[in-house]
Amino acid sequence: MTRVVKKFGGTSVADLERIRSVAARVKHAHDAGEEVVVVVSAMAGVTNQLVDYCVKMAPLHDAREYDTIVATGEQVTAGLTAIALQELGVPARSWLGWQIQLHTDSAHGKARISGIDREALDQRLRQGEVPVIAGFQGIGSDNRLTTLGRGGSDTTAVAIAAALQADRCDIYTDVDGVYTTDPRIVSRARKLEKITFEEMLEMASVGAKVLQTRAVELAMKYGVRMQVLSSFDDSPGTFVVGEDEILEHELVSGVTYSRDEAKITLLRVADRPGIAAGIFGPLADASINVDMIVQNISAEGDTTDITFTVSKSDLERARAVIEASRETITYARLLSDPNVVKVSVIGVGMRSHAGIASKMFHTLAEKGINIQVISTSEIKVSVLIDEAYTELAVRALHTAYRLDAH
Repeated sequence: MTRVVKKFGGTSVADLERIRSVAARVKHAHDAGEEVVVVVSAMAGVTNQLVDYCVKMAPLHDAREYDTIVATGEQVTAGLTAIALQELGVPARSWLGWQIQLHTDSAHGKARISGIDREALDQRLRQGEVPVIAGFQGIGSDNRLTTLGRGGSDTTAVAIAAALQADRCDIYTDVDGVYTTDPRIVSRARKLEKITFEEMLEMASVGAKVLQTRAVELAMKYGVRMQVLSSFDDSPGTFVVGEDEILEHELVSGVTYSRDEAKITLLRVADRPGIAAGIFGPLADASINVDMIVQNISAEGDTTDITFTVSKSDLERARAVIEASRETITYARLLSDPNVVKVSVIGVGMRSHAGIASKMFHTLAEKGINIQVISTSEIKVSVLIDEAYTELAVRALHTAYRLDAH
């Protein structure tokens, strides 16, 4: 018997009618003989409202109470979905994170999963019942309710699929799969039939909003086959799988972009051992993630310019941290620019083919687009460009790598 975890995001359960539609979809799978576990997010907009309540009550609120409040969104959806299934004659029961014993650490607001007790769920599945689980939440080592961070319901679903050794984990959302790029920018973008975990992880980390990064990491670690598909139609989705399931790798699988970038440049930094640690250490201590880094040493060799990127939301905090460390860092000027975008080309085919980066640079040069920063990995090349050129760059690269639908 096929065992499937089906996760439904906020837009899929946005109102009672959509919850009924989700229940009908689950009933169809249940009637077909599948063992189905359902994981639900909060109804669209509910989590934002709950977070807003916390902030308005106290900007520096207790993270433990924040978790207690924001986790209620998924609790409501789980109960309503179970009722909708019962109304269709499907035996169903809602479960909260503490009830299935989804154990996490005690990092409230961004907890990480440490284990799941599968025995009770296994028993219910064998009895033909559909467990409807509230995503995004667990129970911490301090025995208090925890949440997994925004988008955490994807992570819940994959973790449960791994624990129950499910055949696959279906992620239902408002898009019908993973595309070669954003279809809103490139009308000839193609939906991919399959994509590797590594490619999906790179896409998620550099701007694609289809799947949550931690969920993909977890799926790759435990070999959980994922499928991204739409709640609103029955078209086939995109499978996220191990590399061995894809016979012929595309040279480039996709072009992504991220507008959540800001650039910081420190001019004439003293070129001496420990200077990088003096800059990036305090940023790490302030939980500010640094992405792309480039260093230019002066002709004299005694100073250097260092450019790096942070998320836009961290820009002002990053500036403050660096300025507070000015005596130890020693630099002439600090420049910042929030009007940049990171554009990336991704594909496991890069491992065995040369010239991918060269084609990217030539394509952008032909369009008169200046590259400010470059970073690479084994299956990705990313560049930082002026935000005004985002759409032009994405379209040009999509065509250059022959990703356009014919």
